[in-house]
Amino acid sequence: MIFKILDIIKGTTVDGPGFRTAIYFAGCRHQCPGCHNPQSWDFNAGTEMTLEELMDIIEEEDFDVTLSGGDPLYHPEKIAVLAQRIKEAGYKVWLYTGFTIEEIQSSEKLSLPLPYLDAIVDGPYIESLRDPDLPFRGSSNQRIIPMG
Repeated sequence: MIFKILDIIKGTTVDGPGFRTAIYFAGCRHQCPGCHNPQSWDFNAGTEMTLEELMDIIEEEDFDVTLSGGDPLYHPEKIAVLAQRIKEAGYKVWLYTGFTIEEIQSSEKLSLPLPYLDAIVDGPYIESLRDPDLPFRGSSNQRIIPMG
């Protein structure tokens, strides 16, 4: 299984609670105006990595994990497999997506990763709702949704 990875940030504290390993996936069709990461929109960008390579980094860093992008849910089957492996290894998993939880739950395909996630930060970034004081999200429409 091959993933297109834009970046891996080790020991970040801005993409969820505590120190985390944040994995940024290539590809996003939301293309939100004001996006802080427009280079992530290209599905062909980044470096190819295998599931095992990603797990090696996650286990070496030994932090909880955040899946971001781009938008990981443009690859729901692969993200479900990765998130399951991460959970089985004993880590908490957060996922950032431009889809809303309602869109995700109403789609059999988009909802595939849900059983393996601890939280979702949902919704598109809306520049007019930007709030730099919100923890772990960029605009006030975005929600942190526990998936317990």
